[in-house]
Amino acid sequence: MGEVISLQPRIAYPAEAKNYGVNEATWRVLVESTFPSAKSAEGILLAVAYCQARKLDIMKRPVSIVPMWSSALNRYVETVWPGINELQTTAARTGEFAGIDAPIYGTEMTETFTGLVKDESGPRGSKKTETVTLKFPEWCEVTVYRLVGGVRCPFTARIYWMETYSRKGSRSVLPTEMWVKRPKGQLAKCAKADALRAAFPEECGGYSAEEMDGKVIEADEADISRRRKQEASQSASVTDIDPETGEVLDGKPVTDEKPDLSQVGADVKELVGKLVRRALPNGAWETAIGYATEKLQGNDLVYAKYALRQAERSEAVPATVRSNTMELIQRAGVAGAWRGAKEYLSKLHKDGKLNGLEFEYAQTALELAEAEAAATAAAMQEAV
Repeated sequence: MGEVISLQPRIAYPAEAKNYGVNEATWRVLVESTFPSAKSAEGILLAVAYCQARKLDIMKRPVSIVPMWSSALNRYVETVWPGINELQTTAARTGEFAGIDAPIYGTEMTETFTGLVKDESGPRGSKKTETVTLKFPEWCEVTVYRLVGGVRCPFTARIYWMETYSRKGSRSVLPTEMWVKRPKGQLAKCAKADALRAAFPEECGGYSAEEMDGKVIEADEADISRRRKQEASQSASVTDIDPETGEVLDGKPVTDEKPDLSQVGADVKELVGKLVRRALPNGAWETAIGYATEKLQGNDLVYAKYALRQAERSEAVPATVRSNTMELIQRAGVAGAWRGAKEYLSKLHKDGKLNGLEFEYAQTALELAEAEAAATAAAMQEAV
């Protein structure tokens, strides 16, 4: 009688928490109240570190812990992303944030999504078909205002529901529960984040938790190509991708394409460069490709995917390979010996001095540099 029972938090208090100034009482609040859906101590500590670096009050939950599928690790990992409120807080700190308009929505659409999900009542590993019919606005538009030289300037962003909604898995087209419950609200949050980025690109350059939910880290390009082909052929109904094989049901996989580099304009290159800089800190390559798919088409879109995959590969190759590749490009550029440089790379690969990923990285870097040199030469010729 009268004995006090000490209940342990859902996630045990880690010794590393002391390094962040988090005591056991605060840890309990973080686990049970602030981040009740977090699965690991590492995810919570990552959120603590982010908030301390940004001087944010973690108890106000300015960030979200988002589980994302890592194709490299073949499992879900917990990542930390700023919430929409954190982006607006960051904008307000500049002293130039001048308000935001209410969201404007496009025509209401009705779509049927069909996919395979885990059958909890069946044998282990079994799946069943699930169908969801949903009404949602075709697009959402939000305008953010910023004081530029004392003038209140509007920055408007329009995003489309079908290109933005979060999926239940990397190979699924089924919307997540939150997007089923709040199809307008979630789209408005993403539109608001996009508008804040447009108005405050340096301060709010990253993606928000609402945009990253359901996305993939280091997604395989073949999966993305198959999904994009499938989405392009959709009309009133959306079908799924086989979760075991990654193939489009009743369809054929799409092979990777190479762009005509001579036909890519400077504006497209500038846009892709911005996408690379945004995706780099968090490895958000699939989200960057999704954004490019919304903004570009044809050869420009093929180029964007090509360049983004090259940037993703650059993170995985050793620094020596990157520096040697840059040196080779400089030499080839001075002498105009692009063909010889390509043959040299092929020999290194054949001799086992470059593995497959390193060879693909160096070869693509060489192709991009050669195309850039050709475009520069053509521009100079026109100017003469």
